[in-house]
Amino acid sequence: MKTTDIYEQVTTNIISQLEQGIVPWKSPYFSKVGFPRNFSSGKAYQGINVFLLASRRFTSPYFLTFIQAKELGGHVRKGERGSLVVKYGTYTKHEEDAGAAAGSEEEAERRGYLKGYTVFHASQIEGIEFPTPENLPELSLTEKTARAREIIAGMPNPPAFREGSAVPCYRPGTDSVNMPEGRYFDNETVYYSTLFHELAHSTGHASRLSRKSLIENKGINADGDTARQVYAEEELVAEMGAAFLSAHAGIEEDAANSAAYLQSWINALKSKDARTWIIRAASQAQKAANYILNIQPEVQA
Repeated sequence: MKTTDIYEQVTTNIISQLEQGIVPWKSPYFSKVGFPRNFSSGKAYQGINVFLLASRRFTSPYFLTFIQAKELGGHVRKGERGSLVVKYGTYTKHEEDAGAAAGSEEEAERRGYLKGYTVFHASQIEGIEFPTPENLPELSLTEKTARAREIIAGMPNPPAFREGSAVPCYRPGTDSVNMPEGRYFDNETVYYSTLFHELAHSTGHASRLSRKSLIENKGINADGDTARQVYAEEELVAEMGAAFLSAHAGIEEDAANSAAYLQSWINALKSKDARTWIIRAASQAQKAANYILNIQPEVQA
């Protein structure tokens, strides 16, 4: 499968979910059964794969490829359709140069690649005894907000925090997150999911992850297709990053998505070159969440 085809499939998958009223980065299943992982390797899926698998509405976190299921003594039931996951990596290409020795480091060029794989959920596989999923404990509102505060307090090199702003925002110039007072939000979980969104933006600052989509972001009223694309990509990074953080806190994102919200993302993802940046945005969102959580990411399954 060509890389361009994989990008197209990923974008089509996400758009299809949005057109059905499903926002994959707001799946409640993350906070109920945990993030999806490969049963054979034990490694968690990362980035865009989390959102591609969210559409399965899984009641268990485990997935396997067709071959992995066979190697473990099981089989995928006839007629089952799998889910696309992708793997990004790099390889070294040596340029041929008559004036240089073949294989020298000067000639080495790092190139990226993207491969697509099909995985099947545990419920689609027979002959393998998967662990009974242990539903994560139902947390009280007090416990959820306590977790949210712990996540925020544990962020390394945090931005300045200022309360009293008319609207929530992150200001790169002052490296500050500005939030309205908590009483202006419907409830505490909405407050913290909004704060997570702004903190995700802040990870793009030059003193943290130095993210291109944050540094070059000219705002919602930017002129030109490229500038609008940079804005949309950075907003998607923050949306997805907040989703990862909310799941870690046990906060379920509001599943009632307005038609305008859904259509705005459908339009953005149908724009020119969107098929390449949605995968990049999900990867950057994973890095943003990992930075805030102060953890090292697992190697992608």
